[in-house]
Amino acid sequence: MQDIKTQTDLDFLVRNFYKKLLSDEAISYIFTDVVKVNLEHHFPILVTFWSQAILGTGGYTNNLTQIHLDVNAKEYLSPQLFSIWINHFNASVDENFKGENCEKIKTQALSLATILQIKIAKENQ
Repeated sequence: MQDIKTQTDLDFLVRNFYKKLLSDEAISYIFTDVVKVNLEHHFPILVTFWSQAILGTGGYTNNLTQIHLDVNAKEYLSPQLFSIWINHFNASVDENFKGENCEKIKTQALSLATILQIKIAKENQ
């Protein structure tokens, strides 16, 4: 297996990851019922986000925290949902890639999930 090196690798990762999320009834409703996300529109945004974070390409301009706070206002994003998210994310990485960027993206995903949970907890107080 190779490391994550290109936006094509990230696109593959994101699509594989979302297949896992959407086939898991414990979390899929967030994407299909609560947010009703258009995946073909969403995938390039996610690739840009992860490309900026891992490959240093830049280009992501959305407010990731606010997006998740807005989703949380519609449906509570519980620690259990974040746990499911991170488990599927790590599995998607580990099943398809190996290397320094793989470890970096998993660490960043965990950091992101942790920060979002802290901000959601503050918002819900």
